[in-house]
Amino acid sequence: MRTSSARIASRVGGAFTLIELLVVLSLLALFVLVAEVNLFGMLRKSEFRAQVQDFVTTMQLAASGAAETGRRYEVIVDIGQQSYLLRQITSSDLADVKEEEIIANDRFGDNCRVSYVEFDDGEFANEGEAKFRAGHAGWHYGGKIVFLDDAGVAHTVAVSRLTPIVELIDGDPELMKPKAKEEVPFL
Repeated sequence: MRTSSARIASRVGGAFTLIELLVVLSLLALFVLVAEVNLFGMLRKSEFRAQVQDFVTTMQLAASGAAETGRRYEVIVDIGQQSYLLRQITSSDLADVKEEEIIANDRFGDNCRVSYVEFDDGEFANEGEAKFRAGHAGWHYGGKIVFLDDAGVAHTVAVSRLTPIVELIDGDPELMKPKAKEEVPFL
């Protein structure tokens, strides 16, 4: 009789261990799923940052190339095509982009979208092309290029005509515009 009760006890103990094992495996699967979702989100955010940083590097290349060589460069942001190109301007016809002028040409990914471009002279573009030209004295126009990540969060690439610095800023800050000159009465 004792042997049959020992068998029953060992079966109950074995079943209890199996249930514990299933619970533990379920919890591990849940933790792996949460970690995978977080990792995927971090990778998407990292991919967005990398694409925008490539664009910033292209803008900085144009500014530094113009300052060092005295040549003129242009970065064309095509909002409709979600792409950009860097070219060295070699002719007086600025509308005609020759194949031999193109230095870099790239597209933004699905999780990195140009929303709009605003220049410091008040011009605004949310379709078509926006052009930033750099010469030996710096950028001809300053402005901002606003990107949206896949969560719809805005990030801004700021271009200053006073310095060759192009930087990425989180959010969509107001563009600094020159104040209108106040009239000073003649004394």
